[in-house]
Amino acid sequence: MRIVNIGPDPSLSYRPNLEKNETKQKQDYRNFESGSLIERVFNTYKLMHTNQTVDFVKQKYSEWTSCKRTQMGMMDTVMSLDQLVDESDPDVDFPNSFHAFQTAEGIRQAHPDKDWFQLVGLIHDVGKTMSLWDEPQWAVVGDTFPVGCKFQNSIVFRDSTFLENPDDKNLRYNTEYGIYEPNCGLENVLMSWGHDEYLYRVMKFNNCPIPEEGLYMIRFHSFYPWHSHGDYMHLCNDKDRRMLPWVQEFNKFDLYTKTTELPAVEKLKPYYQSLIDKYCPGILKW
Repeated sequence: MRIVNIGPDPSLSYRPNLEKNETKQKQDYRNFESGSLIERVFNTYKLMHTNQTVDFVKQKYSEWTSCKRTQMGMMDTVMSLDQLVDESDPDVDFPNSFHAFQTAEGIRQAHPDKDWFQLVGLIHDVGKTMSLWDEPQWAVVGDTFPVGCKFQNSIVFRDSTFLENPDDKNLRYNTEYGIYEPNCGLENVLMSWGHDEYLYRVMKFNNCPIPEEGLYMIRFHSFYPWHSHGDYMHLCNDKDRRMLPWVQEFNKFDLYTKTTELPAVEKLKPYYQSLIDKYCPGILKW
């Protein structure tokens, strides 16, 4: 299916200045040590790291992956993020819907020939709608990590937030491999429950034809200990290693398009609706 633009390209109304943003990454992005939002961020991770256990994750898989919660179109779900400010994010304090379009437009600027990649940029965080359906944010947002094996040092606030997590003291779970086999593959690893795994399951449940590279971006974009710090490679198989560069490429846009310059959403929606109609059309089960 070929996407046909009618009239002027609406993306001309907004172009993220990636070059400018990249020069600020070290001092301004993912600062978990100081800043006006740091107390809120720390408290969210403290609750996450205390409560995300093997048993908790298994319970959430059972509750959410049957996609019986509701039925909605994808654009409506994206726009529902108008109601959500991510309490784990030290970089922004505006609704997540704007971040969706910022990410998508950054990808469209750099990858104009990959419409599926652009769509992934738009929808990658829509699993956060769980928090609008009564799931606490610490079970929805933030960086993800495997449960059932040793919590690695690259996890945000590792030293101060896992003290009350029972799995950290469980001899079955606190070794390097824990309950897993070497190179078992990330698809066989229980990740802390959150919006990544949920949206991945929704895409699979609704048979959305997004390429495998895009599904990896959706499923593991919050797995910073892996894609940004090189941890947990001992659990990865060949497929994970092949997909890692795609997740890293996505991460550039997910992170460095976050600015206070907000896109003109209404002008951009028709183009992205055409991508939704191609890859995840109609009413989806959530």
